[in-house]
Amino acid sequence: MKTTLFFLTGCLAALAPTATFARIERVVEKTFTVQPGGTFKAETQGGSIRVQPGADQTVTVVAKQKIRASTDAEADDLLKDLDLTIEQQGDTVVAIAKYARPAMGFRFGSWPPVHVDFIVTVPSRTDAELRTSGGDIVVGDLTGKVLARTSGGDVKIGQIAGTVDAGTSGGNVKLVSCTGDTKLHTSGGNVTAERIVGRGNLHTSGGNIHVKLIENALQAHTSGGSVEAAIGGSLKDDCTLGTSGGNVRVTVDKAAAFQLDASTSGGGVHAAGLTITLEKGGVGKTRLVGKVNGGGPLLKLRTSGGSIEVQPR
Repeated sequence: MKTTLFFLTGCLAALAPTATFARIERVVEKTFTVQPGGTFKAETQGGSIRVQPGADQTVTVVAKQKIRASTDAEADDLLKDLDLTIEQQGDTVVAIAKYARPAMGFRFGSWPPVHVDFIVTVPSRTDAELRTSGGDIVVGDLTGKVLARTSGGDVKIGQIAGTVDAGTSGGNVKLVSCTGDTKLHTSGGNVTAERIVGRGNLHTSGGNIHVKLIENALQAHTSGGSVEAAIGGSLKDDCTLGTSGGNVRVTVDKAAAFQLDASTSGGGVHAAGLTITLEKGGVGKTRLVGKVNGGGPLLKLRTSGGSIEVQPR
């Protein structure tokens, strides 16, 4: 194991006379030799987490400590209450930053006084479990399982050969691709995925959902935006796409066979270019139910405040 410790001190008071504190930054770095297929776990309060693949079988953790202090002496005092753990536990490397509970009378919004960002390099074949209470999470291209949780930032994930379960309470979620089952959810932003090979489960309470290509079953719902998805090949299983406040647009292969059940309370259902055996409703009406190319898995589409469009490609 290699450990490197850096000290960086900066004073913002000279640049911003109205500031009540300066920010001092200190950096701790540790490197571990690991075997392929291990796990990296990170947890921090108010900081961001960035994980990228490296070229060798090592895990390098850089912990950037951002301290609300005006002097080094004040920073040293604040760091006494920071519990920073960076260690190897068998096949797992763990990085945890926790700060003591705030004292009575501590001003809201100024806790914790030390934020720790983790910048990590791991072997390309690594499982990742990442949690932060207030920052962004960024994950590069990995082979393995990715779990990502943040309460106040965005989640951005690259190409994952494995599974993904990612969520945030206050930002956007963006995925490049995933070969396995994928769960993406947010309470306050958009959900975007370029390609999902496995099953997709996507949810947001306050934004749009956009899937450029999914090759399996999709469950997608938003309470405050539009849903747009392209389903490649035949439908592998039942799919449900819905919104309470926007449009639903789905693109399917022209030869795909499925049971269509589309309904809206605030617009019409459009399905030009598809061969449909009509059972209920009709094209341009508020409901359209029928077999497409002889029928198959269910494609259920719902919106309370917009239109629905199903088109071939």
